[in-house]
Amino acid sequence: MTDIRLLNPVSPVWREVLSPEEYHLSEDAPSPRAIIVRSADMHGMALPETVLAVGRAGVGVNNIPLDELAEMGVPVFNTPGANANAVKELVIAALLLASRDIAGGIEWAKGLQENGASVEKQVEKGKKAFAGPELAGKTLGVVGLGAIGLMVANAGVALGMNVLGYDPYISIDNAWKLSRAVAHAQTLDEALEKSDYVTVHMPLTDETRGAIDAETLSRMKPGAALINFARGELVDTGAVLRALETGALRRYVCDFPTEALLRAKNCVCLPHLGASTPESEDNCVRMIVRQLDAYLKTGALTHCVNFPDADPGRLTTARLVVLHRNVPSVVSSITALISRRGINISNMLNRSRGAYAVTFLDLDECPPAATAAEIEALPTICRARILTP
Repeated sequence: MTDIRLLNPVSPVWREVLSPEEYHLSEDAPSPRAIIVRSADMHGMALPETVLAVGRAGVGVNNIPLDELAEMGVPVFNTPGANANAVKELVIAALLLASRDIAGGIEWAKGLQENGASVEKQVEKGKKAFAGPELAGKTLGVVGLGAIGLMVANAGVALGMNVLGYDPYISIDNAWKLSRAVAHAQTLDEALEKSDYVTVHMPLTDETRGAIDAETLSRMKPGAALINFARGELVDTGAVLRALETGALRRYVCDFPTEALLRAKNCVCLPHLGASTPESEDNCVRMIVRQLDAYLKTGALTHCVNFPDADPGRLTTARLVVLHRNVPSVVSSITALISRRGINISNMLNRSRGAYAVTFLDLDECPPAATAAEIEALPTICRARILTP
């Protein structure tokens, strides 16, 4: 039985993917082979030595110490795209909230409940205060065309909007899926200057933190609306508040409330509802347990965020899986050790990304169990495992 520890409760749909006879998921597994986390903060957490992988049932991984786990030889997986439709639908709602003062109108209408028979007259008299433009024919700038941004851009086209997409790192797969009606913004400035609505779908990294700042906002079309359902830290809150006060920004709709934003006029805050649908939670769990199962059984790395993605294929013979730093001579030191054992290497795959890499060696015979420990003793190795069919 393989134990997986849950740091947060997850949907029971994992049983549709994993056999309960083979896997046991619980919040108190003492010696887990893997961990599944949603929002729990893993920084500073003492990780059991038995843990081989961490799965984030979601996209953002800022609650996980990626480099620290990489040095321990623990790959971290996430689930990009699993909650994309849920977020896309809420962004469509945000576009409407940014266009018409729906939230203000609802609150105002609630205040009429004691007016009895005069409610209808009050509504007709006061409704013009909450009017706003239609979306059709307006320009939507989508910054970031990953799984969510792609769907938002295509939805904007369906709503009759002129859509500008900006993403210098768009994947080939996403480029194929993007509607031909989506225009390509050559620069971020072009997307900002031409758009009536700008929606942000960038990942949160050290480079993108605070990317939407006073300078960025100054390049937006005067009176445009900004939508942020990606990460709160992408936006400089102080700069947004000043832009709202001056009218440079007509409205800000986000999924990340702060005290200052909640007090601000023309700011609509939702309580982090982007992925809060049962379908999204189910999709994330199905996806992450498939990835963990594949890694534990074959070494395959899919949607890995601290090591490169790599799939060595079906496990038909003994396989050595080595997670290591991406520096010269590592592979030769591994193969030399196998050669000294007199074992033939039938197939080899090496992939690298940034500071880390993975090497798979399919062997004609299974090496002694001590081989993994000998490889791990090399100074550039994070972890080595021997898998058998």
